[in-house]
Amino acid sequence: MDTSVIEIAVQTMIICAKLCAPILLVSLAVGLLVSLFQSVTQIQEVTLTFVPKLVGVGLVLMIGGHWMLAELIGFTNHLFDMVPRLLQSA
Repeated sequence: MDTSVIEIAVQTMIICAKLCAPILLVSLAVGLLVSLFQSVTQIQEVTLTFVPKLVGVGLVLMIGGHWMLAELIGFTNHLFDMVPRLLQSA
């Protein structure tokens, strides 16, 4: 039973990392590029990073949203398939 709980926890962390990584990487890259642009042009506007990050994250969600949803549904189905085995071992 303990190994099953640990296995579910590890799988949950892996799926969270897989789903969050594209969004975080795009946000990081856009933030870095905007910061570089701000330092080159000496424009120090705090709100300048918000719109490009919002557009970048929106594009990632439009392009990869179907994949993210499919991964999450597959993981949920896998968890529901594990329920009889978990109840049997309890």
